[in-house]
Amino acid sequence: MRRIIGVSLFIVTLLVSLTTSATQKITVFAAASLTNAMQDIATTYKDAEIVFSFASSSVLAKQIEQGAPADIFMSADQKWMNYLIEHKVAADKQNLLKNGLVLIAPKQSKLEKVEINANTDWQAILPKGERLAVGDPDHVPAGLYAKESLTNLGVFDKLLPQMAPASNVRDALMLVERNEAALGIVYSTDAKVSDKVKIIGSFPAETFTPIEYPITLLKPEAKEFYQYLSSETAKKIFQKYGFITE
Repeated sequence: MRRIIGVSLFIVTLLVSLTTSATQKITVFAAASLTNAMQDIATTYKDAEIVFSFASSSVLAKQIEQGAPADIFMSADQKWMNYLIEHKVAADKQNLLKNGLVLIAPKQSKLEKVEINANTDWQAILPKGERLAVGDPDHVPAGLYAKESLTNLGVFDKLLPQMAPASNVRDALMLVERNEAALGIVYSTDAKVSDKVKIIGSFPAETFTPIEYPITLLKPEAKEFYQYLSSETAKKIFQKYGFITE
């Protein structure tokens, strides 16, 4: 009887062990602007459980540097990926995606198409007292791109007092969705996932550094999913959300 019980316990333990090893968990730290696309991609990947941490690239990079258990890091700019490489946390990188920068307004706004250039009348489209939602221009990638573009257009300092800095690009989007800001500067992909805002203008590509999304593999156990992100299945999903695939 004891022998039968012992054999039964062994079989149960073996089955639990096999089940546990079969359900691999992969932790991906990804820029907030990748939220929808990455969640969709995760549903198509059956070989592991994908767990996400979405935030500003700067926040994620700092967390990884301090030992956060990330298997893959996807940044919305080169700066914070290079930061991890320079600090010997990441070994290398590859560019996965590109994005655009747009001006948005609440869906019910009377503003329509705005031509963004050095002659744009910002005082007319953003009257005194109204707010411009942006990712924090001191460290959030979307905010850094916005700052670079507005600086090259000669209006950053003029608009600075009206800016509502957000902790990441999705929070900037939310401010416009809630009508707490009259305008916002976000990635084109963020604007496309919201039915509460509309794109009223696009920032000239020559006014800011190309918006590239580098990716790095931090732990070899996640290599298969890392490679899957360059597959045709993943590319089609990224493209659906407006990303430009490499």
